[in-house]
Amino acid sequence: MFVFNITIQIAWDIADEWIDWQREVYIPEIMATNLFDEFKLYRLLDQEDHEGPTYTLQLFTTDEERYRLYLKDYSVGIQQKAIAKWGNQFIAHRTCMELILD
Repeated sequence: MFVFNITIQIAWDIADEWIDWQREVYIPEIMATNLFDEFKLYRLLDQEDHEGPTYTLQLFTTDEERYRLYLKDYSVGIQQKAIAKWGNQFIAHRTCMELILD
């Protein structure tokens, strides 16, 4: 199992609208690629959030090839849509993890 993890800090004044957009637009577009099997969206706790809340979106896939295909064919376009929508009101950091023990 591989987990594509996107950690995003957003401005406080867009938090509610951003979550709606995640639910209605962003996550459905990623899942429509059929390269991820499920997702989870978390809010980080015990985090200094003076600038805004921090969330982590975890997208689960069965193998690294599907993750690499997402990066090659979809990631840039989807990221550009987020930038067009939210501008500089967020900061995102992306990582991929491989499950070792379950």
